[in-house]
Amino acid sequence: MDKAIVEFINEHHLLTLATSKDNVAYSCNIFYVFNQENNSFIFSSDTKTKHAQDFIANPNVAGTIALETKEISKIQGVQLLGEIIELKGDELKIAREQYIKVFPYAEKMRLQLWEMKLTFIKMTNNRLGFGKKLIWEKNS
Repeated sequence: MDKAIVEFINEHHLLTLATSKDNVAYSCNIFYVFNQENNSFIFSSDTKTKHAQDFIANPNVAGTIALETKEISKIQGVQLLGEIIELKGDELKIAREQYIKVFPYAEKMRLQLWEMKLTFIKMTNNRLGFGKKLIWEKNS
């Protein structure tokens, strides 16, 4: 994955997640931790939420992370695709440690952690040149 994509993702913590169930789209915002080793996002969401119900039924999701700016030369953002899995066992333990390290207040919360395994990212990065696009795809 291109260094500029990784740096951008690591500079942020809020992802707009888009789900779909029974041909009805929905979106929400989630706090994430980026697991660079696995090219994935770790996040917490209660199974009772609409978006969790959606991705439990259909784990294929989309998302965006964007820098909010009106200066064209500073525009940056990623559009991404992935698949969500529920974390269990050792993976859950490791993910919990990663999540709490970034969001210490979450230690006192009941966390239901999930992993969004990335399959595709397109980054627009005007800091590298107007309309510059960087693409990453998971090797099958």
